[in-house]
Amino acid sequence: MMLGIFFSLSVLLLISMGVVFAEEPLLSVNLDSENYSEGDIILVSGNVLTIIGNTQVSLQLFSQGNLVDVDQIEVGQDGNYFSRIKAEGPLWQNPGEYTIKVVYGEANIAETSFNYLPKSDVIETTDMFEVDVGDSGTFDINYSITGGTLEAIEIQPTILGLTLTIDSPDQGFIVLDLPRQFIDAEKQNGKDEQFIILIDNIQTPYIESQIFSDVRTITINFEEGDSEIQIIGTFVIPEFGTIVMIILTVGIMASVLLTKNRFQIKI
Repeated sequence: MMLGIFFSLSVLLLISMGVVFAEEPLLSVNLDSENYSEGDIILVSGNVLTIIGNTQVSLQLFSQGNLVDVDQIEVGQDGNYFSRIKAEGPLWQNPGEYTIKVVYGEANIAETSFNYLPKSDVIETTDMFEVDVGDSGTFDINYSITGGTLEAIEIQPTILGLTLTIDSPDQGFIVLDLPRQFIDAEKQNGKDEQFIILIDNIQTPYIESQIFSDVRTITINFEEGDSEIQIIGTFVIPEFGTIVMIILTVGIMASVLLTKNRFQIKI
């Protein structure tokens, strides 16, 4: 009786181990993004579960069934491999989905795909936008946007900030030179505070690349289909005054609680 139970448990253990082993691929391939534009560097990485001597990973890149690029990649002692592909050249003319196929040995195959846009299809604009302040006149914001168009900028006194309306047929980013005279974010001691950025009511991180006495330059990434960007500070043009820190703190807490961070708090 005990022998039968032991045999049954052994079979179940072997089956469960077999399932675990079966779930782990013998060859994997990954990319650092799902979308690329002409001139971008595509980072390809993956892992080989079982190393076969000095065998290399063969990479083939296809667009609409046509071969665009090939590569032979060395495999490290840990089974990992890496490759870099620059998205440019005479074969990179077609927009759309591109497929990467990697082969290791005779039967180990893995595939992945990404979306690609040549420069001719990427919307890119550098301009100056005139913001209406009502009876107080206007002020200008220099901007550059890739992947979409900037349609409107409105002052929002209730949030001490700005609301931008964009049309984004592609994934992209917008760079804004925010004049401190008209919008800023400051701590109680006068030092710079971070802005709160919401895209379609979802809190989003941003990059601040330049800080001058009169301008703060920020870059905001957006996804295809995004339409509204809110920039919340502690001050927006003199007519609306400066908010006290306790109100700012409550606003920040409410924003975090009522909105879902699109990048799971990767700020």
